[in-house]
Amino acid sequence: MFFHIVLERNMQLHPRHFGRNLREHLVSKLMKDVEGTCSGRHGFVVAITGIENIGKGLIRDGTGFVTFPIKYQCVVFRPFKGEILEAVVTMMGFFAEAGPVQIFVSNHLIPDDMEFQSGDMPNYTTSDGSVKIQKESEVRLKIIGTRVDATEIV
Repeated sequence: MFFHIVLERNMQLHPRHFGRNLREHLVSKLMKDVEGTCSGRHGFVVAITGIENIGKGLIRDGTGFVTFPIKYQCVVFRPFKGEILEAVVTMMGFFAEAGPVQIFVSNHLIPDDMEFQSGDMPNYTTSDGSVKIQKESEVRLKIIGTRVDATEIV
């Protein structure tokens, strides 16, 4: 599920970036550092949509770097138990991806009427051959549980 939320982050900026384009340098660095990252609490940051506030900078002793508190709006993606997602199979066994989320489907969760076919292109096929799941197949699946690693949701 996608959410539009407000987050805060402290950004450090080198003194060479001070001047007329200070705000642009901060926003650019924020986008580079934050977009595409994951936190277990909020999910994957898809995009920064706006800057609400850039606070007063605090000079760090001995380095000259300045730390600015930034409050920004962003779109995050976080799957929940029971949610239905469309995904693409990446590896048989099988793993699939739904955007930035990697999904594992255990063999015991695959329907009983599907059999694993090994060979050049391993796949799961129904007994009548009408449905075949292989690498690059698009599937729709239901999330039955999530696991949050330090930097990703699995």
